[in-house]
Amino acid sequence: MLTAHRVEDIRAAEKSLAATLPEGELMRRAARGLADALDVLAAGDLVVMLIGPGNNGGDALFAAVHLLDRGVRVDLCLLDESRSHAEGLAAARGAGAQVVREPTGQRFCLDAIFGIGARPGGLSGTPAAWAEWIDDHRPHTVAVGVPSGVDVDGATLPGSYVRADATITLGTYKNALLLDPAAGAAGSVTLVDIGLAEHLPAPSVEAIEASDGSLLAPAVPGAASHKYTRGVVGVAAGSEQYAGAAHLCVAGAQSGLAGMVRFVGSAELSRRIVERAPEVVAGRARVQVWVVGPGGGGDAGVRLQMALEDGVPVVVDASALQHLPASFDVPALLTPHAGELAAMLGTDRESVEADPLAHAQRAAERWNATVLLKGRRTVVAHTGSPTRVNRSGSPWLGTAGAGDVLAGFAGSLLAAGLDARDAGSLAAFLHGTASIHANPGGPITASDVARALPSTVASFLLTSAPGHGRGLP
Repeated sequence: MLTAHRVEDIRAAEKSLAATLPEGELMRRAARGLADALDVLAAGDLVVMLIGPGNNGGDALFAAVHLLDRGVRVDLCLLDESRSHAEGLAAARGAGAQVVREPTGQRFCLDAIFGIGARPGGLSGTPAAWAEWIDDHRPHTVAVGVPSGVDVDGATLPGSYVRADATITLGTYKNALLLDPAAGAAGSVTLVDIGLAEHLPAPSVEAIEASDGSLLAPAVPGAASHKYTRGVVGVAAGSEQYAGAAHLCVAGAQSGLAGMVRFVGSAELSRRIVERAPEVVAGRARVQVWVVGPGGGGDAGVRLQMALEDGVPVVVDASALQHLPASFDVPALLTPHAGELAAMLGTDRESVEADPLAHAQRAAERWNATVLLKGRRTVVAHTGSPTRVNRSGSPWLGTAGAGDVLAGFAGSLLAAGLDARDAGSLAAFLHGTASIHANPGGPITASDVARALPSTVASFLLTSAPGHGRGLP
């Protein structure tokens, strides 16, 4: 699992690690790793380094020495020479780096202005002018640590910032590299190990990877399992106007690890559901989890109240999100998109999209629930635990009904025994991965995703099976 940490925790970990090393060794280690990761630069290439004060600039200056040794030409733009890392600047100059007044026509650019040391509010003055030059000329830009100007902990874009093609970060990921909207400024991200891991506390953000199949293992049936011990998921979804939502939610539920699906809806819709999926049982009875809301129309509030009366965990989606109780006293997974979360919190969609982390965390605390905020990088927030962000998926997943499949699939994982946070984050990861498996690089429908989920789950579980070293692509 990928993990990210807040700036204050990174600072403390760096201080702790440095205390165990010879003087200057941590920066030398960082510079060597940075230079090695800059494999895009070949002998004869010219790179302009935008150098700010502090260790971020120092790492880049010492990395310049290694680059010059392998034939790369280096220009240095210094934000404030009096505040530049003196030893690093002397070393870079001594190795042949040239100090220039401003970037001009260089094809490669290294953003070492601020990194995690940026002040709140975005860039101004000369750094903002450099960011504008990057936008206008589009050199291949690599950021050191994080793109300068982004909100490192909050992962927002509060003002002017550097738009990087790639980011090389040291020691651990930062929130801004995993969470939107800031992650969109980072490009591809490379993590350089400098030995920081054992000095770091619990992460602030996590992201599931293809090698994390063990997370799903507690829900896998054993030799003595039967349909009831595997969990029964109840689906209360669909309406005459949105009948397809019921079919897709059921398809998602059937694609998961629960042993049985029950459906509650109108007599006609129930008949059509069972006709299409004969494994489904129509009618209300005992379940381990309810999924309520997809295509629910005007009945969504009544159905949510019915589900809450059973005292079992619930997945609340779509129209049911308009009928939330003051607070949940059962495990609840809420699955809004940005517009729905905005309505829940009494704000606007643009505000949620500008700061999804804070809004998801606020809603999780407000309703005592786990909140799965759908988006390009879906956020799963649960008070008291690291927030999870999903990095899987295809742009083609933005298709009608995909959320209905996700809600049903998450309900099946919850019914199979996972807690709401694991069920939501694993559902998002596997749902996104299935969208790629369904038709790599091409259009898909929500039904395609549902059909691809079982084999996607099987491949994911292989990563935790003894003797298997392969995961998902």
